[in-house]
Amino acid sequence: MARVLVIEDNAANMKLTALLLRNADHTVLCAVDAETGLTLARAEQPDLILMDIQLPDMDGLAATALLKQDPSTAAIPVIALTALAMKADEEKSQIAGCDAYIAKPLRYQELYAVINTLLAKGKPADQMP
Repeated sequence: MARVLVIEDNAANMKLTALLLRNADHTVLCAVDAETGLTLARAEQPDLILMDIQLPDMDGLAATALLKQDPSTAAIPVIALTALAMKADEEKSQIAGCDAYIAKPLRYQELYAVINTLLAKGKPADQMP
């Protein structure tokens, strides 16, 4: 399965997200702030990033924009996660470079569907399950 980096400052949300990902046989990397997440993304080259929008210091949209500007991480799909599900947030996440947007609380069916769609886009047709 995939290696997924979760950038989330809320411990309960991190625990739930990691549990859902591990239940789907994904490997989980965790970061509690944008700076740590950026460092991990560059070093580990995950298959996918789940990015909380509300992060301390640097928000998730600013971090996503930095990832998309960096040639070493630009191709990694980023899913924005937010508890403040407003239309403007979804548009802002797309402008920042997020590949998808999911409102919290997470619904596992939606999470798995979005992850599977984005991972499938990145694989050549002959590697599809």
